[in-house]
Amino acid sequence: MGKIFVALFLCLSAVAMAEDPYLFFDWKVTYGTIAPLGVPQQGILINGQFPGPKINCTSNNNIVVNVFNQLDEPLILTWAGIQQRKNSWQDGTPATMCPILPGTNYTYHFQVKDQIGSYFYFPTTALHRAAGGMGMIQIHSRELIPVPFDNPADEFAVLLGDWYNKGHKTLKKILDSGHSIGRPDGIQINGKSGKVGDKDAQPLFTMEAGKTYRYRVCNVGLRTSVNFRLQGHTLKLVELEGSHTVQNVYDSIDLHVGQCLSVLVTANQAPKDYYLVASSRFLKQGFSAVAIIRYANGKAPASPELPAPPPDNTAGIAWSVNQFRSFRWNLTASAARPNPQGSYHYGKINITRTIKIANSRYVNNGKLRFAINGVSHSEHETPLKLLEYFGLADSSFQYDLVKDEPPQGKNLIVGPSVVNATFRNFVEIIFENREKTIQTYHLDGYSFFAVAIEPGTWTPEKRKNYNLLDAVSRHTVHVYPNSWAAIMTTLDNAGMWNLRSDMWERAYLGQQLYFSVLSPARSLRDEYNIPETQVLCGAVADMPKPTPYAGT
Repeated sequence: MGKIFVALFLCLSAVAMAEDPYLFFDWKVTYGTIAPLGVPQQGILINGQFPGPKINCTSNNNIVVNVFNQLDEPLILTWAGIQQRKNSWQDGTPATMCPILPGTNYTYHFQVKDQIGSYFYFPTTALHRAAGGMGMIQIHSRELIPVPFDNPADEFAVLLGDWYNKGHKTLKKILDSGHSIGRPDGIQINGKSGKVGDKDAQPLFTMEAGKTYRYRVCNVGLRTSVNFRLQGHTLKLVELEGSHTVQNVYDSIDLHVGQCLSVLVTANQAPKDYYLVASSRFLKQGFSAVAIIRYANGKAPASPELPAPPPDNTAGIAWSVNQFRSFRWNLTASAARPNPQGSYHYGKINITRTIKIANSRYVNNGKLRFAINGVSHSEHETPLKLLEYFGLADSSFQYDLVKDEPPQGKNLIVGPSVVNATFRNFVEIIFENREKTIQTYHLDGYSFFAVAIEPGTWTPEKRKNYNLLDAVSRHTVHVYPNSWAAIMTTLDNAGMWNLRSDMWERAYLGQQLYFSVLSPARSLRDEYNIPETQVLCGAVADMPKPTPYAGT
């Protein structure tokens, strides 16, 4: 009865206030047996599914997801790439909200404001991401906003990435004991790992000859970059992490951990089966998986001769860098708003702050840790955003442990890592990777312009190499070994926002931080009040809520 009342209240409110449409979802999160690599293990299912249900929505829709946690552990879901404008309360990280306890439910309510594109959700608690609990979010443009390609005959969601045969609880114990979880056991594509010649394999998707299809592809793995390609077909890139791109055509595309994109595939080959191939990148011992794409009325099996992967040595990194540089913002296309993407001239904005970030690996008291600028983040028993909102931050943790320059020494600080940032500042962040493995970073709450990736060490003179015209606006950036990457963004979204390694072992063991972006006006114009239904825990569990923000 209560759920019906909430839904009715939200619907009536939407009508009364002429709000954007609402979409409602009920999700039951349970354990179930899955076998992505053929080895049965405990997986995390949503409504009995792995991958989980798609959220298929339109720009500015209000999304209401009632999550019932039927696991035996606390759970939080995040919506990677959804900017949660003014609403970090719904972002789904351990520093912004209390977990959904076993046997309870929580209703997420957020708006996909001024966004289009391909994203995915996943659990941020423990090592749950290694067991599933993830699914695609696809946001369409509103009807009156032109899209720079014809409507496809259909859309296909592909969640692929590395996979471990060890269960998520075992993986967590390994990390908690101070060791690495090591290399993955293989690659899965939508929960399966096909092999060439499998006679009982069912098609992943079916295409009709002569028609064009949109494939939305996300790398949902824990640590491995992946290259994907479709036997006999080319891939026309049309969208990358919420931005329409210049429509270049590729034989294969590198997709790093946490990244999503859309390609158009035209069924212009002989009607038969073809292999979609996903293979690991930059590993000494690689692995791959295939899935069958079938033509309707096709009779012949897929050829056993797979399209070759890109090189995987130093030349392979150069190949991948060049492909990154070929990804460009479509300046004439509209995205979520009617105005063309190129009407925002980010290259002409003065930088107000430069933050250089260096990742590093430590052994601290005999245990493995990862850090940003010598600081390894650890979770507080109370979400940091709640401590800040209730006025307990200064007595609970220290701001700005991470400085704007990497330290010279090798000392390690372990603790909650929150960096103060000035509301509406235009910042430049330099990621320096001095290690021998590729890195991927994600920033919640914002999109940013990935203006450069180069080998070597960054210096201010490198700014002359920035793409200040048509770098893609996105929310992840990868950094090759012994290289650097530069991004630029305006911190115009008040809240507390996670900057993290998307390599989950690294994030779990400290390679992340939070930006605290507070509006001095303390106004509803800039940030929403804490939701009435928000669960309180830890030090704030029994405290009265502060005076709410005012204004509009």
